[in-house]
Amino acid sequence: MSVALWVVVPYIALTIFVVGHVWRWRVDQFGWTTRTTQVLESRLLRLGSPLFHLGAFAAIGGHVLGLLVPKSWTAAVGVDEDLYHLVSVSAGTVAGLMVIAGLALLLARRFTSPRVRRTTTRADKVLFVVLAVVILLGMTATVGKNLLGGGYDYRATIAVWFRGVLTFRPDPNLMADVPLIFQLHALSAWLLAAIWPFTRLVHVWSAPIAYLWRPYIVYRRRTPLRGEAR
Repeated sequence: MSVALWVVVPYIALTIFVVGHVWRWRVDQFGWTTRTTQVLESRLLRLGSPLFHLGAFAAIGGHVLGLLVPKSWTAAVGVDEDLYHLVSVSAGTVAGLMVIAGLALLLARRFTSPRVRRTTTRADKVLFVVLAVVILLGMTATVGKNLLGGGYDYRATIAVWFRGVLTFRPDPNLMADVPLIFQLHALSAWLLAAIWPFTRLVHVWSAPIAYLWRPYIVYRRRTPLRGEAR
């Protein structure tokens, strides 16, 4: 069971993540979008979208630092465990609250506005549920265990295991004694990775870099004004 959860599941999720994106790009490029509904409702979107996205960027940055940067590296630049714990817990709590508030506003908007609700697909509903589970489990781990509880040094176990998965040297034994809430958070994150290519989340890879060198678009009237040359 340990091998299945901490070796097989991650590689299945990563395979679906990579192959799914390739498939989605090849067969559904026109669907590679957020399917924006800004023209249908903008009041809640104007507040909820920045909260959710800024909080998500901060949370992702914290996960990258915590999972991919070894403890020895942060210690080498003078960041001891106490300082790291203080910064990670405080910043993680703020980022998590921003994500929760933003997601709550976006969900309220989507299900209280009839026009926006009609644009919601089954994939959207599955995504919202999985996102909510990932976020709530992460916040429970951060606040319940690391802020209000005795704390847990995930960089000595989860981070080492995760880097092992990425380098094809996973050690499932590292996850054996990890608190349940962290295990559930990790498994839900793999589930999110597996459904990612089939949802609107694919838009995160579509940064509008081409706009930097795209030529200007010139708009002309269909019928020239009086006195203008035809």
